[in-house]
Amino acid sequence: MRPLVRPLALAAALAFGSLVMTVDAQTAPVPVPMTAPDSTLLSVASQAEARRAPDIASVSAGVVTQAADANTSLRENADRMAKVIAAIRAAGVADRDVQTAGVNLNPQYRYAENQPPAITGYQASNNVNVTVRDIAKLGKILDALVATGANQINGPTFDIDQKEPVYDEARRAALEKARARAEMYAKTLGVRVRRIVSIDESGGATIPRPIPMMAMAKMARDEATPISPGENVLSVNLNVVFELGK
Repeated sequence: MRPLVRPLALAAALAFGSLVMTVDAQTAPVPVPMTAPDSTLLSVASQAEARRAPDIASVSAGVVTQAADANTSLRENADRMAKVIAAIRAAGVADRDVQTAGVNLNPQYRYAENQPPAITGYQASNNVNVTVRDIAKLGKILDALVATGANQINGPTFDIDQKEPVYDEARRAALEKARARAEMYAKTLGVRVRRIVSIDESGGATIPRPIPMMAMAKMARDEATPISPGENVLSVNLNVVFELGK
């Protein structure tokens, strides 16, 4: 039986060694791309923007009601909110673009010196977030919300529905700027740009700040509340590593 010990020990050692090699392979760092001995690596940071007029807007609308008892406050709030939702749908806003943001019911207190707080009534609130895909109708929609019972409006926040094509425009511009800068460095050094070794991207969108719509609603007379969508700026930042050499 003794001759079987060594094969079993060898098999165990091989299995253990194989396991160690697998773990090491999984935790090994990603190798740096190989470059020629006479090459130089150049890292260039580049930023570019693409501008578009926004084509969608988001606005928050709500109803706040107060009553002596909780049931009355919540019931009155529901009645008024139903009219607001009906006005939103009548304006052509799809159901998928209307989302309840919160329903709240809170007691209201009266505070007096040396006395415990006393409940004087209840306040109910209901808020919905609305996405408007036809910005030209936004002013009339806001007016309709206020006319049907909304007494809280915040926004709008303007955005671009399909961002990727706009980001691609910014990416191409940023890459062209990075390559032009690399060519300048290469020419100054008397070498050429051989290739791009790596590209690292970070990006973000600059969106106009929300406009205080309640203040704008007070400006409205016979015409719809004025809306100025302006322009959205989408930016991309690249860090591009080039290989330079003869």
